Amino acid sequence: MANPNQEQNPSTTSLPLISSTSRSSSSGTSGSTSTSSAMHRATGRIAVSDRNNQNTGIYNEQLLTLLFRFLNWDPQTLCSTACTSRRHRAVAERILFYELCLSRAPRLVSAILETPVNALPHGIGGSAPRLPGGWPALAKMLLYCCGCTPSLFFALSNPVPGHFTEVTRFSKTSGKSFLIRRCWGDVLYVSDPCEHASPPGEEHDLGVYRGVFGGFVRSRTRACLIGRNAALEEHVRCPYCGARVWSMTAAGLVPRSASTRLGSLEDGLEYFVCVNGHLHGSCWLTPLSSSSDEGNSEDDGSSDRQSDGDETGTP
Repeated sequence: MANPNQEQNPSTTSLPLISSTSRSSSSGTSGSTSTSSAMHRATGRIAVSDRNNQNTGIYNEQLLTLLFRFLNWDPQTLCSTACTSRRHRAVAERILFYELCLSRAPRLVSAILETPVNALPHGIGGSAPRLPGGWPALAKMLLYCCGCTPSLFFALSNPVPGHFTEVTRFSKTSGKSFLIRRCWGDVLYVSDPCEHASPPGEEHDLGVYRGVFGGFVRSRTRACLIGRNAALEEHVRCPYCGARVWSMTAAGLVPRSASTRLGSLEDGLEYFVCVNGHLHGSCWLTPLSSSSDEGNSEDDGSSDRQSDGDETGTP
């Protein structure tokens, strides 16, 4: 017969003994007491662990991940939640914004992390890989048009405010058009221009575009900027991560193919690249005639853009 004193001693009771105690026909009420006691101690250890990690209730990462997966990673709800407390913000920055980026642009995330899509860490309780500038900045870049302000090489009567975008397509083929020939080996995804009706006092429509480098620290573009002693801009910051930026126009690293890809005036564009590899810029769009529209449908890069791009947007 089991010794009641031994069953009540926490140091000698463990979870593997629960099943054997339950199967014992001679234990009776004592066996039930032992099982209940062991389960209580086990749940107590879990509760203590959760309290130590401050990861309970609405702050539980697994619960939040399931909730936002159900909401299809709605960016505005996620941003609002991250603003409610420091702990919510910490969870969002550590995992939720990464999951949002992965759900919206898996091929882009795979390319900038140099990891196959099916090998990317994700799921409940997973940890996000490190990314220069952070995942909140990339999420903002995917879903938010930063607008436009006047700069040294881009005159504008009045600033154009930023806004959430409904759908934006990012393409590595488009990104190649923004690189000089010696930098074609770099990984750069660039969006289609977000078109804004001609601002007051301006003749042409405004196009605003954005993008991101993969492995920017090791890129040839960064090496060219440093090799040319390009100065960081004093009055311009990255609208996505807040870091300092280089003007690619001032550095002489804007190829002609960029204006062709954008459908803009050749001398009517400027773009910046920040130290974390985020790109943003503006251009004056040229009006398209009907013949131009027909020619665009036969663009030899359209199939490439479909195969290497991602479409993002607010649901």
